[in-house]
Amino acid sequence: MKISEIKNILKQLKEVSFILPNGSHVPPHFHITELGIISKEYIDCGGTIRKDKTANFQLWTADDLDHRIEPEKIIDIIDIAENSIGLGDLEVEVEYQTETIGKYGLEFVEGTFHLSSTQTDCLAKDKCGITEKPELPSDTSSCCSPTTGCC
Repeated sequence: MKISEIKNILKQLKEVSFILPNGSHVPPHFHITELGIISKEYIDCGGTIRKDKTANFQLWTADDLDHRIEPEKIIDIIDIAENSIGLGDLEVEVEYQTETIGKYGLEFVEGTFHLSSTQTDCLAKDKCGITEKPELPSDTSSCCSPTTGCC
């Protein structure tokens, strides 16, 4: 989901809610503690140099149970970021603290934002000779054996 999509959705909402991939809800008293641009420049395992840029929302909950952020306030935060740090119409990722800081995609389904699971992937499968993701053995004690295919 891109920044422009979020702004258009927020203009139609009376309240904002988020659901985690496991079905639990981000408490309604969440804060948006950061909105920024994440730039990543890296080399994949095939030697290709890549650059990614995303808009990053960080959600956080405290114990101020009466706090509720209105859709208009989120639009204001986005507007400030567009004007002050040059936030463009970037793809959005969301950070939220569970067991550790989780990085999620964002979807909007039936009036609610859903944090979607993200996963790693090999970006150079053609150069690595990988045709599909190998299955890890159920006995993890031998996971790093050269015969397992996971190393």
